[in-house]
Amino acid sequence: MTRAHSGVLAGDGELVVMRDPDRPTGRLLRQDGMDASYVDLGDARHLEFDYLRWARLVLRSAQARSVVHIGAGACALARALLADDPGSRQLAHELDERVLALARAHMGLRRQPGLKVRAGDGREGLRGLVDGGADAVVIDAFTGARVPRHLVTVEALRDCARVAPLTLVNVVDTAGLTDARAIAAALREVHAHVAALASPRRRGNVLLFAASPMPDLRGIESGAAGDRSPARLLRASDLTGGEACATAETNRARRFR
Repeated sequence: MTRAHSGVLAGDGELVVMRDPDRPTGRLLRQDGMDASYVDLGDARHLEFDYLRWARLVLRSAQARSVVHIGAGACALARALLADDPGSRQLAHELDERVLALARAHMGLRRQPGLKVRAGDGREGLRGLVDGGADAVVIDAFTGARVPRHLVTVEALRDCARVAPLTLVNVVDTAGLTDARAIAAALREVHAHVAALASPRRRGNVLLFAASPMPDLRGIESGAAGDRSPARLLRASDLTGGEACATAETNRARRFR
C-alpha cells in the first residue's frame, strides 16, 4: 500500500508515524519511505495491508489460535486476530525496539490478555519454544525489501515446523517471483505442501504458506478472490514452473541452509 499521508505524529531516524487523512483513526508507520505497519485505533480488526488480510484468511482456514509472529511491527495482525478471537494466543517478536516504542506511544499498542510482545530477534526466540507449542508461525520481517536470510534458511524453516504445523512468509517480489520461488523451494524441503497468495500481476506482496497438512485451498482461494484487493492462489506447480525450474530452485534452496 502506498498512499499520500499527511500529519507526522512522531519519528525516530528513518521511522515515522503518520495520521491517515482518509481514515481519522488510522495510523501508518513508515520506514525509509516504505509503508511498514498500519493500525486503526478505532477498529483493531481492520487490516489495511492486503497481504495481512490474506494471512488472516489462511490462519482462519487452519483454525490457528496460537500464532507466533516474527517481525511484528506494530502488531497489526496479532491485534486483529486477538480482536476476532479473544481466547487466542499471540506471541509477537520485533527486533527494533524503536518500532515498539513508537507503536506504544502513537499506534495503540497496549498490554492485553492473549498478546505477548518481545523485543529481539525472532529466530532466537523461536529456538526457545517447545515442540508443537503453536498452531502457526508468521514471518513478516524485512531488511530493505528482502526477508532476512537467516529467517528463511532450511534450518530456520525446519524450526518453524517443529513449533507449528503451518508457516507463512511474506515476500515482496517482482513479476518473476524470484525470491518467492527460492523461499518456496526451501519450504518444500520442510513441509509436504506449499502454496501462495499473490496479486494477479504476480508482483508486490506474495504470501507463501506451507503446512502438513494443508488447510482448505478451495476456501482460501474463494476468500482471497473476494478480498477488496483480490489475490490469486498459486499452487506448487505455479511456484516451480516445471521440472527444470524446480531443480534450479531446489539448488537455490540449498544455499539457504
